[in-house]
Amino acid sequence: MTLMEKEIFEVPEALKTCFKTNEKTLNELAEKLASRKIKNVVVAARGTSDHAGIYGKYIIESLIGVPVSLAAMSVVTRYGAELDLSDSVVLAISQSGKAADVIEYVEMAKKSGAITVTITNNNESPLALIGDYNFFLNVGEEKSVAATKTFSAQLYTIAHIVAMWADRKDLLAKLEKVPEKICQILLRNEEVAALAVRYRFMKDAFILSRGINYPLALEAALKVQETNYVLAKAYPISDFHHGPFAMVDEGMPVIMYMPAGPVAQDSMEMIKKLQAVGADLLMVTDDENLLAEGDVGFQIPFAEKEDMISAFYYATFAQLFACNLAEVKGRNPDAPRGLNKVTITK
Repeated sequence: MTLMEKEIFEVPEALKTCFKTNEKTLNELAEKLASRKIKNVVVAARGTSDHAGIYGKYIIESLIGVPVSLAAMSVVTRYGAELDLSDSVVLAISQSGKAADVIEYVEMAKKSGAITVTITNNNESPLALIGDYNFFLNVGEEKSVAATKTFSAQLYTIAHIVAMWADRKDLLAKLEKVPEKICQILLRNEEVAALAVRYRFMKDAFILSRGINYPLALEAALKVQETNYVLAKAYPISDFHHGPFAMVDEGMPVIMYMPAGPVAQDSMEMIKKLQAVGADLLMVTDDENLLAEGDVGFQIPFAEKEDMISAFYYATFAQLFACNLAEVKGRNPDAPRGLNKVTITK
């Protein structure tokens, strides 16, 4: 068993531990946010953590109605800008807590009067120590270069922050059930492995979704890139209708993360276009009608009708698929070529 596989199977317990560790801080932050008129949120993150932040953007804007932007950190670190963030929350995410540009951005934000919220898996890291509210993932050391349990715990933390900010007890109740439902996905790893065998010769691919699950497509593409050296590119369906569609020809693998709900209608239109050019469709969905449209598929067994919740199950599939594909391709997902676990950017 690779470290990556071992750490994927640790996700359910990791999420439970993460919530228990941060319950007090969650309540404190919810009280603070309720007392302030927040005009915007800025996410500062890189790589996998950035994908978690984009998930946060979608759910904050959907549930809270506050606009969220993604920090252009070089504006601060290279151009020396000082931004007015006095009515803002800055959400900084780094599993190591050592991302130099994220740290510098948070330092600038604190001087400007922003509420700074940090999410790390190292409680003694520089980023953890400077945040007004630090959320310690507490999932144990992640040894594989490919982030799995830290990513899922970042999503889980952000989802709890937003559900408490929105005062949505119904969502909090659903989040409580997520760990045990992820276990049910993990028990079907042999099905995922069989799909990986089918795609063992895949050299490039498109990965599509839309809305709240679009950042899961981004993360799925990154996982396949870094563990299998596949030229995978993620797009929201709405963008793929334009120029990128011209790159699809017969036999091109297209993986679609398509939950039932608000984006289902958009997915069916794209599916028909892809079928018309002979693309090889792998459907990952909780919608039986959409599942039947794929050449192959994996059915998410929980029809949540809440994309904010279903994202956890798509993340689990994406991690398992990349890990199993690495095995059949003879790759080592724990130590991809040219990569380190901690990358310091400025």
